[in-house]
Amino acid sequence: MNTLDWIVLIATQILIIAYGVWKTRKQSKNLQGYLLSDRDMNWFTIGLSIMATQASAITFLSTPGQAFGNGMGFIQFYFGLPIAMVILSITAVPIYHKLNVYTAYEYLENRFDLKTRSLGAGLFLTQRGLAAGLSIYAPAIILSTVLGWNIYYLIVIIGLIVIAYTVFGGTKAVSQTQKQQMLVILIGMVAAGYILVSLLPKEVSVTDALSVAGAVGRLEVINLEFDVSNRYNLWSGIIGGLFLALSYFGTDQSQVQRYLTGKSIAQTRVGLLMNGMVKIPMQFLILLVGIFLFAFYQFYQPPIFFNKNKKTTFIQQNPNKADSLKNLETLYSQNFEEKKEVIFEFLEAKKDAEAKNIELDTIYASRIRKFNNKNDELRNQATAVINNIEKGNKTEAKNLSNNDLDYAFINFVLDYLPIGLIGLLVSVMLSAAMSSASSELNALGSTTVIDIYKRSIIKDKSDEHYVKASKGFTAFWGVYAIFFAMLATQLDNLIQAVNILGSLFYGTILGIFLVAFYVKKVKSNAVFWAAVVSESLILFHYIFLKETFEIGFLWYNLIGCIMVILMGLLFQIFMKKEVESK
Repeated sequence: MNTLDWIVLIATQILIIAYGVWKTRKQSKNLQGYLLSDRDMNWFTIGLSIMATQASAITFLSTPGQAFGNGMGFIQFYFGLPIAMVILSITAVPIYHKLNVYTAYEYLENRFDLKTRSLGAGLFLTQRGLAAGLSIYAPAIILSTVLGWNIYYLIVIIGLIVIAYTVFGGTKAVSQTQKQQMLVILIGMVAAGYILVSLLPKEVSVTDALSVAGAVGRLEVINLEFDVSNRYNLWSGIIGGLFLALSYFGTDQSQVQRYLTGKSIAQTRVGLLMNGMVKIPMQFLILLVGIFLFAFYQFYQPPIFFNKNKKTTFIQQNPNKADSLKNLETLYSQNFEEKKEVIFEFLEAKKDAEAKNIELDTIYASRIRKFNNKNDELRNQATAVINNIEKGNKTEAKNLSNNDLDYAFINFVLDYLPIGLIGLLVSVMLSAAMSSASSELNALGSTTVIDIYKRSIIKDKSDEHYVKASKGFTAFWGVYAIFFAMLATQLDNLIQAVNILGSLFYGTILGIFLVAFYVKKVKSNAVFWAAVVSESLILFHYIFLKETFEIGFLWYNLIGCIMVILMGLLFQIFMKKEVESK
């Protein structure tokens, strides 16, 4: 990066952090002040904090890569979210505020017992601790690409910075800085989209670029086919996405803690509804940036492997394999040039067809798809070479090739954006990383203290003691996240990895809460064992049976939730009969 880019990057980060420190200089030192910001947040701050917590660096790094590789269909993932916001505003928000709880899991003890509360908190701590690792890994990708540093060193450095920031500021600092971070994020992504469009060849219009993307299926937003093995269709989005959103926003402490800070029920409700209205348009625009990125690389040759640092290191360490990679790159370039000619033929034919008011022959779309398939095949082969994958293992090569798409957007930023904007876009992703990771660590620390430490280990101490304990546990979870981030380099596309991880646990957690809210006849022992069995079955299927009987991960949210409810009812009947027989 240029000196100006570093100035922009460092200045924006310092200003954001300084603002958070200044806004929280008078915060109270008691437990409510540190964990819930004295419940003084308005709806606008709540809404932005909710969005910033969800919109991690993964969103802005990986989502364009998701659209680049698979198109706009990922947007269906969010279709259930607005419905969930309405349901939670009506049901969960009044309950949490009435009980005046610090965490969502305190309610479970009021409704059931301590072991159910501990189970709910434990499931949250397990999956959110891992997700925090991914939130730290994503900005490490950015800086490793920018600086050429070892990604493992960067994971440690970024993790320690996030830990220090979160431990010092508490919930109020997290919420206040997220407003500025969202502003930087919005400006940066709009600028990136504008630059992408402006850099297209002069003879290629925006509609032409979209036509090329549409010809190969990248603009297919809605898939009406009901297929449980398909990750993204209308039904998985509305049904599975609804249950995922209900669990994430209704039972995940990283989100619940954001709106427990509200001044009133009304302020909290408006903040949630704001998120429901803004989230889909925001994700649509980010995916659209990925579509324009795909269109851009139809006219300007992309690298065969986007992770340049990894490729350079491979060539340095394996000079004997450099020729194999070079041969693949030659074929890749030839395929690109031939495809480019067909694309321009397609655009000319399209103009003639429009002038004569006739439909364009689909043969062009078929030819472009073949070239793109060849492009993907060559990328997979290059990935296999760079990662020393045996030729027969095409699935592993394909998965790692998809993982490489996480670098596609940052690669464009570094290669094509003007000086100054590069620093802004890198700052966007680091801001998102800071906002999301700090929220997650903040929630992990508070849940550990309130639901485990204060409730079951060290009771009846002063607020000062528990604030210190919260800071200590926040630091512990930060270290935990750093270790998991180091294992994340072999994962599939990051935005999918985060949602898969959540889906494995959220259905069970949501099932517990729905039984607590609505199924009053089910008691503590029945729901506890129903949750244990449900989670065990979900994990067993994902680990051992997903290749044999594939299920789109969004459906885990529905399946886990339904299993908890139904088994809870059955176990309650059985346990009741057992008691009566005695």
